[in-house]
Amino acid sequence: MSSTKILLVDDEQSILNLATAYLQKEGYETHTAMDGPSALKAARVFKPNLIVLDLMLPGMDGLEVLSHLRRESDVYVILLTAKSEEADKVIGLSVGADDYLTKPFSPRELVARIKAALRRLRTGATSPSAEVLAFQHIRIDTGSRQVWLDDKPVELTTIEFDLLKTLAEHHGKVLSREQLLERVWGYDYYGEIRVVDVHVGHIRQKLGESFIATVRGVGYRFEDEVVA
Repeated sequence: MSSTKILLVDDEQSILNLATAYLQKEGYETHTAMDGPSALKAARVFKPNLIVLDLMLPGMDGLEVLSHLRRESDVYVILLTAKSEEADKVIGLSVGADDYLTKPFSPRELVARIKAALRRLRTGATSPSAEVLAFQHIRIDTGSRQVWLDDKPVELTTIEFDLLKTLAEHHGKVLSREQLLERVWGYDYYGEIRVVDVHVGHIRQKLGESFIATVRGVGYRFEDEVVA
C-alpha cells in the first residue's frame, strides 16, 4: 500500500523541518515548498492526500494558491494563519480551505489534526453503512457521496458533504457547533468555531437558505421533510 502523502507549504525552513520530522516519524511521505508557484507545481506533481498551506507566501500568497487548487482538486487543505489574520481565516475558508490552524502551533497538534482529517476521509470513502437519506427536496447518497436538490445534482466539497450528512442524519435535532466539529472534522473542540459557520454558509449558497436553520446560541438543525 502506498504511503499517505502530505505537502507542507511555508516560507520558514525551521517550521518545515520540524513538521517534516514529526510527520515522517508517523510514517507519512512528505514534500515541501516555500513559495506559491512551487506549491502549485508540487500539488500537481506530488498529488498529496492533504496539504498544509501557509497564508503568507512569496511569489503567490496562500489564498491565491488555494483559489488555483480548488479549480483542480478537492484535496483537504489546512490553512496556517497568524493570530492577527482573523479576516484572512474567514476568506481562506470561503475560498476553499477545510480547516485552519493558528501560528504558533504545536507540531503534535498539527499531527493530530492531520490524523483526524485523514481518518475521516478514509471512513467517508469506505462507509460500511451506506444508505440514501431521502427528504422532500434533498436526497443524500452516503455511499456514492452524491446530493440531489429536487432531482438536480449538487456539487459539494468533502467537508460540505459530511457536514450536510451529519445534520441530515440528526434530522429535526439541534447539533451544536462543538458537536459538529467533533463529528465532521474529527477532533476535540479547539475554539475554531467559525469554521463550522463558514461551511454551513457554503451549503446554504448551494441548496438554499431554508434547509439548515440556525438556532441562536446553540447550533444548527436540518429541516427538510422526511419522505415516508
